[in-house]
Amino acid sequence: MFVFNYRCEYPVNRMCKALNISESGYYRWLKNKDKPTKQQLLLVEIRKILKEYPDNDNYGSRRMHTALAQRGIHVSVRTVYRAMKAGGYIHKYRKPHGITKATTETQERENLIKRDFKSDAPMTKLLTDITEVSCADGKLYLSAVLDCFNGEIVAFQMHDNMKKELCIDTVRQIVNRFGRLQDVILHSDRGSQYTSEAYREELKRHGIIQSLSGTGHCFDNARMESFFATLKKEKLYRIPTYRMTREEVKSIIFRYITIYYNRLRINTANPDGLSPVKYREWYEKQPTASVA
Repeated sequence: MFVFNYRCEYPVNRMCKALNISESGYYRWLKNKDKPTKQQLLLVEIRKILKEYPDNDNYGSRRMHTALAQRGIHVSVRTVYRAMKAGGYIHKYRKPHGITKATTETQERENLIKRDFKSDAPMTKLLTDITEVSCADGKLYLSAVLDCFNGEIVAFQMHDNMKKELCIDTVRQIVNRFGRLQDVILHSDRGSQYTSEAYREELKRHGIIQSLSGTGHCFDNARMESFFATLKKEKLYRIPTYRMTREEVKSIIFRYITIYYNRLRINTANPDGLSPVKYREWYEKQPTASVA
């Protein structure tokens, strides 16, 4: 600043008057000039978050905004974006190869579930989605299918990527277990895996009817999201998965779903809190089960 640089040669009040700036404003600036700005203080917190785990360097402004909020730092997403941009933390990513794009026809497909997550019989209305877990050797992606009748996870696959093959393998697992699923509804979001031609053809081959959430409507698949939240809260967030290999985490998830969640865990959505498997077994013993 001119006044600061020449303060020893000319009176400050005259320079301020000549430059048409207030003298009090100059002294206020002088008092605060060595203090860190709000943006600089925010960058300190952002750097702390980025250093916590290696995968955190993938955070964009929105995820960083959430991470800051979890630590009691409440600023706007725009403020976070500006700070990250100033610090060089906004990355341009290449478009991933191998993940197919949705067609206009698929984007307009009707949502058959319409947030009705109840079913009167097993294997008539299913939900599916993908979640990720950070492991020591990279991310692990879990694709699961939930039966709306009893909340049972009837199929799940785990890969080191989230390409369409992960979802196709999950569908094939259901078919191997239950046979042809004629007119069974399988609902998902509009992720590129689910809107790919290969995935849709796999569903048609087995008689499965596809249902898709509305664009940007995360609550259209809320019950499936709720299962992933339960898995992470009850198991994965309680162990350091980021220090474990994918194979170790796979084993933990497999045991949690097949032994505990499906067979032992109380499910308050089922009568008397029966576990998913126990409720299905009870239903299959009823005289009306074969009619349904």
